[in-house]
Amino acid sequence: MIGVLLADDHEMVRTGFRMVLEAEDDIAVVGLVGTGQDAVGAARRLRPDVVLMDIRMPGMNGLDATRLITEMPEAPRVVVVTTFDTDEYLRTAIQAGASGFLLKDAGPRLLVEAVRAAADGDALVSPSITVRLLGEIADAQPPVEVPHGLSARELEIATAIAQGRTNEEIAADMFITLSTVKSHARNISVKLGARNRVEIAAWAWRSRLLD
Repeated sequence: MIGVLLADDHEMVRTGFRMVLEAEDDIAVVGLVGTGQDAVGAARRLRPDVVLMDIRMPGMNGLDATRLITEMPEAPRVVVVTTFDTDEYLRTAIQAGASGFLLKDAGPRLLVEAVRAAADGDALVSPSITVRLLGEIADAQPPVEVPHGLSARELEIATAIAQGRTNEEIAADMFITLSTVKSHARNISVKLGARNRVEIAAWAWRSRLLD
């Protein structure tokens, strides 16, 4: 069972998200809060698997709360859910350690998929947004050469992740099992010191693997 904490300052949004998520057999909403500060406290107290985090809330905003939560020992995954599709918000969310970035109008199916992906150590961000943003970041910075120790297969998978490919798509393209892809992705994260797939993608773009 995936435990989810909902952080949003609008009660109707919290109620709607709760109804969507609790209709699933493998998801339980363990807490509802309306501020970033309360989200940090509830994350420490309730130990959810995933936090769905709004950005604009009274007091501490969701991006600052995300940073504090992702720095916790055995931190829950945080998926930022917002009305605002801006590069600035997405970039800041990634830097804060978010494991996903979703628009509130994305629909129930993507909301559920984002929660499951985060709980599985994956990240759900619109591939078009991710590729556009990371490409812009890479173009604005000089290439990096960081010793990584990745195997040829791991470099191939890191490149696919940076292209916005899902684990299922990578497995199908490379004719390997889904569990093998997940194992490689975990090894890549450890070797790079990356907290999630978005940080793997950022490293791949900065390293010019997609040139």
